[in-house]
Amino acid sequence: MSATHLKQLCEETYTKLKKVSMEVERYLNQVTLSSLVSQSGDPEEYESYYRNYLSDLRHLLVYCENAYDRLGVSLRRARFNEEFAEEVLYQVYHTCINNFYYPKGEVYDEDGRYSYTGQDAIIFRKQVTPELQQLTLTLSKVFEQMRDDLQYYETDYITKKRMQKEQAQA
Repeated sequence: MSATHLKQLCEETYTKLKKVSMEVERYLNQVTLSSLVSQSGDPEEYESYYRNYLSDLRHLLVYCENAYDRLGVSLRRARFNEEFAEEVLYQVYHTCINNFYYPKGEVYDEDGRYSYTGQDAIIFRKQVTPELQQLTLTLSKVFEQMRDDLQYYETDYITKKRMQKEQAQA
């Protein structure tokens, strides 16, 4: 991958992560667990679900903010450090993207069959408020683009690093 392409990928990812962070933070600043539970039909059933959902969103926010901060550092350096940039993009894939698609609280799943049809691929475990549904579906579109852009960092990047390490030891 050329340095120019890598830098452009960092800039695009930075912009997307900043957007995600702003959206999640805006939502978290305006909602409470009690307000979500009160909108559900069964408070006992939904309290744990929404608690997990909000916890997952807070974790996602922290991961995304940390990643876009690190990308910002990479992009502001006088000399673009490709190795550092690739390490940050690897972390974006394995923290931000994976935590979005595999939330710890298991509040939703991705059904990959829908992603090819243009339909929403997120399947909620329980019916959620329209605002939370809209936020999650909006985020899924951004994360889907990032996942496509950063696919290389899922496995190929680690393979390359291992091979470099083995060559250095030989």
